[in-house]
Amino acid sequence: MNLSDILSETYTALSANKVRSGLTVLGIVIGISSVIAMVSIGTGASNSISSSIQSLGSNLIMISPGAQRTQGFGVSAGRGGAKTLTVADADSILSQVTGVKAVAQEVSGRYQITAKGTNTNTTVDGVTSAYPDVRNVSIDSGSFITDSQNESASKVAVIGPTVVTDLFGDTAVASDVVGQTIRIRGMEFKVIGVTVSKGGTGLNNQDDIIYIPTKSAQRFLSGNQYLTGIDVEAQDSNAMTQIQADITALLLDRHKISDPTLADFSVLNQNDIISSASSITNTLTYLLAAVASISLLVGGIGIMNMMLTTVTERTREIGLRKAIGAKKSDISKQFLVEAIILTLIGGSVGVALGWLIAFAVNWLGIIATSVSLYSVFLAFGVSAAIGIVFGYYPARKASRMNPIEALRYE
Repeated sequence: MNLSDILSETYTALSANKVRSGLTVLGIVIGISSVIAMVSIGTGASNSISSSIQSLGSNLIMISPGAQRTQGFGVSAGRGGAKTLTVADADSILSQVTGVKAVAQEVSGRYQITAKGTNTNTTVDGVTSAYPDVRNVSIDSGSFITDSQNESASKVAVIGPTVVTDLFGDTAVASDVVGQTIRIRGMEFKVIGVTVSKGGTGLNNQDDIIYIPTKSAQRFLSGNQYLTGIDVEAQDSNAMTQIQADITALLLDRHKISDPTLADFSVLNQNDIISSASSITNTLTYLLAAVASISLLVGGIGIMNMMLTTVTERTREIGLRKAIGAKKSDISKQFLVEAIILTLIGGSVGVALGWLIAFAVNWLGIIATSVSLYSVFLAFGVSAAIGIVFGYYPARKASRMNPIEALRYE
């Protein structure tokens, strides 16, 4: 029995009961499309998070303040709000740590902002002139904060595109906003620049932010000389781990702390953050794929059920074939090919449907998705495997039938 004969018989057998064959294929379609859609969502989320972290800067090391922890059952204050980092710390890192390209200081907080009858609540970040290079910030219109403006604690501000929209309307043009006045805690600040959009949502929206000079933030907003963060740009990405260790050692020495476990600051490596985020999103992707794969298992059981029913219905046909000389392998191949064809049809439609679902989710702006060729090939491989695994038992059962008993079957 050659391949063309097998395929012809398969078409005839599957066409004999189109509704049953269609419902069986539907189980595989749902399973494959679910796996591809879920994996694409997980992959897209991973890529989006990595891009967001990378957009913060190149070769970035971030230092945050934290209240000194106590041993035993002592309670430590939350990190970020403590007052442990100073301008002198930032200057020491730039001058004493080898491999450091630039250092940017930050004094950050959220405040109510008003302008011409409008208002918004957003992050105000006191920074220095080195900030754009360290954190990959570009100016769309106007200019960024200069060293002289920082030294004199000038009341100037550079605002993000989201702030422009919130305060000056959807039709506001960046060039027209430059020169306008905004109020932060009732104090007037002149807008000298508007940044290029970087994207983001919620509290991580890098466009919903206002930059002012560090000393202005310390004098008029925070009321103290402490920093809420120090950003360090390394010259070489390969040296980031060593630079991180050198910064930690320097700050421990400056803060008179002998035990590293009692450090009143934390040093984060951008590569470590990306690695941790990727690990979390990969785990989420695997979880989503595992949940979606349950429907594949159900689809496989559906195929086995259909093939067993088909074997029962075609018992006399099997007996007749074996009586006129059909071999066990011929009978086995026939039913196995039928199962594989069903799964391949379901796999093809499932891949197309999964791709469409991923495209629709991305197009509607719900979440960024990314369909990889790996997931497509995996889907086809899984569908073929399901056909072989769940079609093997019915095919084996059919091939082992006694022809005499099969011919007597009513």
